[in-house]
Amino acid sequence: MQKVYQECYALDERCYEVYGLTEEILMEHAASGIANYIRQNFEKNSTVLIVSGTGNNGADGTVLSRQLHGAYDVCLYLPFGAKSEMAKLQLERAKRLGAKIADTLEDADVIVDALLGAGLNKLLNDETIHIIQQLNSFNGHKIACDIPTGVSTEGLMPIAFKAEITLTMGARKEALYLDENKDTVGQIVCVDLGISSEMYEMPTQTYVLEECDLKLPSRTKQNSHKGNFGHAAIFCGEKEGAGIVAGMASASFGAGLTTLVVHENITPPHYLMHATVVPDNATALAIGMGLGGHFESEFLQKYVLDSHLPIVLDADAFLSAELLSILEQKDREIVITPHPKEFVIMWKILMGEELTVAEAQSRRFEMVRMFNAKYPHVTLLLKGANTLIMQEEQLYINPLGCSKLSKGGSGDVLSGLIVALLAQGYTGVEAAIQGSLALVTAANNYKGSSYAMLPTDVIDEVTKLEETI
Repeated sequence: MQKVYQECYALDERCYEVYGLTEEILMEHAASGIANYIRQNFEKNSTVLIVSGTGNNGADGTVLSRQLHGAYDVCLYLPFGAKSEMAKLQLERAKRLGAKIADTLEDADVIVDALLGAGLNKLLNDETIHIIQQLNSFNGHKIACDIPTGVSTEGLMPIAFKAEITLTMGARKEALYLDENKDTVGQIVCVDLGISSEMYEMPTQTYVLEECDLKLPSRTKQNSHKGNFGHAAIFCGEKEGAGIVAGMASASFGAGLTTLVVHENITPPHYLMHATVVPDNATALAIGMGLGGHFESEFLQKYVLDSHLPIVLDADAFLSAELLSILEQKDREIVITPHPKEFVIMWKILMGEELTVAEAQSRRFEMVRMFNAKYPHVTLLLKGANTLIMQEEQLYINPLGCSKLSKGGSGDVLSGLIVALLAQGYTGVEAAIQGSLALVTAANNYKGSSYAMLPTDVIDEVTKLEETI
């Protein structure tokens, strides 16, 4: 996993004050990171359009034009001129070298956006919007310097440069991982600024997960039996298919036993047990998937609220003030897995505040931190294009998901994966992280059409993960 920051100004300041580096040194390395990417991926004499703004992000682009000049056919476009002292200095240097200053925008093999960068806190003006629209219409390979113009921690302002790769400077920024920005940032690569990331970065409580963070519940001890791997009990409600899918996922992810808790006869796969009560030897619970009003309050009180077992709450659980009262239990491993609409419903019940889904989505990082401040012991997994997982002030971002998962049943699979790990003794946050990584890795491994993947396909890919990582 890699560290993530709300902003990197303090990290830059430390470079100046502690290491004696200058703004110019950092700028040269920022531009070199982009230049090296272009050299590695595009032949000499390729055309390069660099669009630079008035400040230091623009100055990065101007330095880039100097570094590439001669080996590439570079055009530097400065629609608003150069205003910061560093931007003026770098422009003068580029001009002395003979860099070509463009008067109009034309397509190129490579297009570099160095207009605004990080820290955007207001809507783009009409002229900037027009420039971004032109750049987005071009066919060239699009690179964002640090962060695409129009991307902020509040989403798109109101549009953004649509990059195929964002070469972000020094360290990763939260704005790059907001759901609304996912289709604009492209691949995210971090560029060093003249010192290693270990020296540049400072402590943080926010991390982005990587594929290499997936640790499967692989069985290495041969002298074992089903009792060594826990017993997951999953409540199967009105929409029984949701509970059955979760049960299938649980059994496929290592739970020694999986039982569906039911009120009436169902026909699950033969490897799933079913019972009318929670088995005495259960080691973890999951409830909410397709639940409806299937179980009476007394039953839930006895087998869910009064239980000490680790638990996953999903789906219909977020409609129930009774089930949400479980969040007050501080001596229990609790994982909740709402999607944004379920989150705002839960928020109103718990906090008494009404939010729209759009408001919650534009404030995703803020919302999960506010929730964590009240329920620090609960592991919150907020679903989305970039899943957020938070517990005890530690926030983890899973950016590896794909649109193949945008289908009913994917969340039921996730709940099954998580409860399987809880049953095997994982902590809530470990189960949420590893269950989430397993889900997205399995989905990314699916070879069928992007629109065709079924929950059972994801489960099938989960069973093959040991072969693919």
